[in-house]
This record gives sequence, structure tokens and C-alpha cells, in this order.
Amino acid sequence: MIKVGLLGAGRIAGVHATAISSNPDSELSAVSDYYPENAEKLARQYGSTARSTDEIIADDSIDVVLIATSTDTHSDLIEKVTRAGKAVLCEKPVDLSLERARECQANADKSGKPVMIGFNRRFDPNFAAVKKALDAGEIGKTEMLAITSYDPAPPPIAYVKVSGGIFRDMMIHDFDMANFLMAAAPVTVFAVGSCLVDPEIGEAGDFDTAAVTLTYEDGRIATIRNTRRAGYGDQRVEVQGSDGMLQVGNLVENLVTKSTANGVTSAKPVLFFLERYMPAYAAEWNAFVEAYKNGSALPVTLDDGVAALAMAEAATQSAKLGQPVRLSDV
Repeated sequence: MIKVGLLGAGRIAGVHATAISSNPDSELSAVSDYYPENAEKLARQYGSTARSTDEIIADDSIDVVLIATSTDTHSDLIEKVTRAGKAVLCEKPVDLSLERARECQANADKSGKPVMIGFNRRFDPNFAAVKKALDAGEIGKTEMLAITSYDPAPPPIAYVKVSGGIFRDMMIHDFDMANFLMAAAPVTVFAVGSCLVDPEIGEAGDFDTAAVTLTYEDGRIATIRNTRRAGYGDQRVEVQGSDGMLQVGNLVENLVTKSTANGVTSAKPVLFFLERYMPAYAAEWNAFVEAYKNGSALPVTLDDGVAALAMAEAATQSAKLGQPVRLSDV
């Protein structure tokens, strides 16, 4: 039985607590949070105990620590946990600062302890099936990739102000998905952003609508589109290859289609990302447990986290400069 300490007791920590408790090979041993009452509440819900972060890290009986705290704590906690001899699964991104993330990467590598970054969308069954088909050469050589990720509504302004911006907070999932499906990092990143949804987001120095074009050494092209407001929800991927195309459409609330003289209607897409990707969170944890038990390579690494953050940094710079940025320059 793998004993797990969970750092953080917020919304996403609750999702991870469910995944940990649902796996027959892992046990939620302890929970900590900046607000102790939140840790106590989550711990009670899963038959665990609330403890301090330092106590969890120092406890030799705990094998793995899952970090679901605020982004500005991730690098420090990864270093503390790996120095204590424990494996880590940490929510994205590694840090708000690319320089700090690279420092964390070097320090964690020295510890020799496995660190996985929580890019759960790789474990979505549909996206995973696309990757498998690409690797099998089912549509020949990949030529173009298009990723659409539209949220139903923007987060609170208080969150926007500390999120690191749309490229680090939201599009970073899509940067990792591009790396996953294209099996390479791009050469250049060209980003444009606007504030069309909420002027307060612009006043906070961020965008709520953004598009990025990625170009690759072999001439391939990828495009990513994000918006903070799409009341219907939209999560799609399309890959064009030399011999065909692979597409993942939206998951809908049900498969009922109504056809009448007035037209044909169907259910709307699953709106919120927690609902849309709930199976992916469970699959992510199961994959981590399997790799930990077998001593095999993790399916997503700290290197992957730093690579996606570098693309977010390049996109941030590009949007400010109004011109492409070479990834090697960030």
C-alpha cells in the first residue's frame, strides 16, 4: 500500500483525494493546507488525518506527496519533498518563473526521486487514443495540429491576478498536449492576445482571449486557441496527417438527439473542466501508481513541465512584442 500525503485542500485537491482513495494500491494518509480547517474537512471526508506540511514531508511512513497548493509554492515543495526521499506528483505549472522552474528541475534531478507533473489531459481516453494512432502511423506523417480549449466562464479576478496569465495558467495544458502529440518541441512561438470578455482581466495585465501558432523544425504547424468565455464549453483536437485526419470532438452530456419539424438538437458539451476531465485525473493517478510500484519511467516528467512552461514564457513574450519568439531564446 502506497501511503500518500496531500498538500493542499482546495477544489483540485479534492479531485486528487478521490483518485488516491479509489486506487486499491494507495491510501490517503494525511492532508495539509494553509487553512487548517480546510485540511481537517477534507481529511474527515476521506478518513484521513490533518497535519502540517512539514510533518507530512518529515514522516518516513509516507511514500509519496501530491502537491496541489498554489503555484508559487510548487518549486519549493518539490525540492523539500524530494530531499526528504519521497516521490512527487505536482499540479501544473512547475512555477510562475521559468528560471526558478529550471533551478527546481536541476535540484530534483540530483535527488534521484521521481517527479511527475499533473498534465492530466494526456490521460483523457480520447486524446490518448489519438496519440496511440499517431504513434502507429495510422494517418502517415503528422503535418498540422489544431487544439481548441474554451472555458465556459473566466475565473475570479483575484485568481487571475496570481495565476501567471492565460498562457501559464490555461494554455499550458495545450502546450503540453502539443508536445505530447507532435512528439517534439516547436522552434518558434507566435502569440496574440486580447481582452474581450472582462475589462478587469485586462486591467490585471492578462488576456482572456488568445491564439498561438507553433512552427516546427520539419515545417509542421500547430495552432492553439483559448478563450475564457464559451457558454457551451469547447475542448477539441484535430490532427492532419499525410494519409488522413484524426479528430476528437466535444464530450456531450448525453447522446440523445431530438429531430422534429423545427430542427435537430442534441445535448450541449460537458461544460466545466473538472467534469470533462474527471476520468483523466483518475487515469493520471493510476498511471503514477503503476510506474511507482514497478520502478518504471513516469509517463509525464518534470522535464515535460519545464518544457511547457518555456512555451508559455515564449508566448507571453511574443504577445507583448507582436512577433514570433524562438523557444531557444527563452
